[in-house]
Amino acid sequence: MNPEIERRRTFAIISHPDAGKTTLTEKLLLFGGQIQVAGAVKSNKIKKTATSDWMEIEKQRGISVTTSVMEFDYNDYKVNILDTPGHQDFAEDTFRTLTAVDSAIIVVDSAKGVEAQTRKLMTVCRMRKTPVIVFVNKMDREGKDPFDLLDELEEELQIKVRPLSWPINQGARFKGVYNIYEQNLNLFTPDKQRVTEKVSVQLDSVELENRVGADDAAKLRDDLEIIEGVYPEFDRQTYLDAEVAPVFFGSALNNFGVKELLDCFVEIAPSPRPTKAEERDVQPEEPKFTGFIFKITANIDPNHRSCIAFCKVCSGKFIRNAPYLHVRQGKTVRFSSPTQFMAQRKSTIDEAWPGDIVGLPDNGIFKIGDTLTEGEQLHFRGLPSFSPEMFKYIENADPMKTKQLEKGIAQLMDEGVAQLFINQFNNRKLIGTVGQLQFEVIQYRLENEYGAKCRWEPASLYKACWIESDDATQLEQFKKRKYQYMARDREGRDVFLADSSYVLSMAQQDFEHIRFHFTSEF
Repeated sequence: MNPEIERRRTFAIISHPDAGKTTLTEKLLLFGGQIQVAGAVKSNKIKKTATSDWMEIEKQRGISVTTSVMEFDYNDYKVNILDTPGHQDFAEDTFRTLTAVDSAIIVVDSAKGVEAQTRKLMTVCRMRKTPVIVFVNKMDREGKDPFDLLDELEEELQIKVRPLSWPINQGARFKGVYNIYEQNLNLFTPDKQRVTEKVSVQLDSVELENRVGADDAAKLRDDLEIIEGVYPEFDRQTYLDAEVAPVFFGSALNNFGVKELLDCFVEIAPSPRPTKAEERDVQPEEPKFTGFIFKITANIDPNHRSCIAFCKVCSGKFIRNAPYLHVRQGKTVRFSSPTQFMAQRKSTIDEAWPGDIVGLPDNGIFKIGDTLTEGEQLHFRGLPSFSPEMFKYIENADPMKTKQLEKGIAQLMDEGVAQLFINQFNNRKLIGTVGQLQFEVIQYRLENEYGAKCRWEPASLYKACWIESDDATQLEQFKKRKYQYMARDREGRDVFLADSSYVLSMAQQDFEHIRFHFTSEF
């Protein structure tokens, strides 16, 4: 096994909005030595904003709207973090990110427990057999009883759990965490920007009483006895097989319990795993390079207006300036300035190994899901595009800026922020999204990044479906009858815009030979 591959750890941080993903990412970067002072997502006292929320709109709203990629070295490991948006309007971005990682950390709010979006993301992890670690955050606030939380995690996420650290009280009385994995005690002193000291205390020594008081010491010993009795001993293989999720407790904001999580994570988390292609399974230690594009971002650097395609290296070794085959276009491409990321800051690299995420300059040649190889015809699949559920017509609010608007829409649609349809009846542009918040993000970014103003007009539609058929005459008949509701997507494929569920089901009954698809991947 190649030592370079062995030391890679590529993972995503996922959760419901506001559970503390970005704050946790910020603290991991602090331990990785990438930043000296941690920023805050929203705070009046700390002026520095979080590193991973680099877009202007993210700083203002205090939410993440796009996945950001960060990498750092920790001990002997190379860690690649992908901080994902929690808000369900950007779920598509998060689902795509999960195809590019080997494991995931799920953040749960100790007071709210498991929330809707967390359940959805866990379903994706279960489908892909991705190993997960749970971090119970905000222990410095009043929340649910830790044992109740463990039961809730098992029930809601449908996975067995095993605590590897245990809290001593919570809320205002929170005194620290006992690290079960390393068998030592960490005492809590609230500090948002620096790291607190560790104390090693044996469980059976008198010093434990002196440190946390007699009541808490007795309760801790009882709790740990229950844990040893109820939960089987931690076995790394069951975690790698995605059967058991280790659980850690702490407070990301106050920098507590995060180092325990990171230390244990780099030790037990999987190094890059085989990737499924349509033709075969690709092993990371194969000598030839393969990789796929899972995300495209416009304007990482506002001065240059450039697009960057994020490529996940699946096997072999990526080398700068080497010729690679762009499978979909059948062309040979070279990259003179591939980059690695620290959110928005990037640096040029000469090589990358499986598990790494490489930024490739994109002048419009990439789409999400494209494959790069050393000549082999491979197709990595499983990057979904959902059928949008909200639609608005986009109109130009400033006729002098038509070119900027066109370019802005084209680049934002490449990112997969939303989908663009052109109505064949009146040639109007229709934007479809999964959630309302995306319209605001598009409007804001068009104005601030491209200098173009747009205006939204409501469109009362129920769903967009891609249609195809082997029966050409029936397809023609359908298009004639539904002429006003036919559109094309950016690939020029036929899309039927149904204005109600009744109309859609009637169409499916009347035209038996037409297949209706609700994702654009078929």
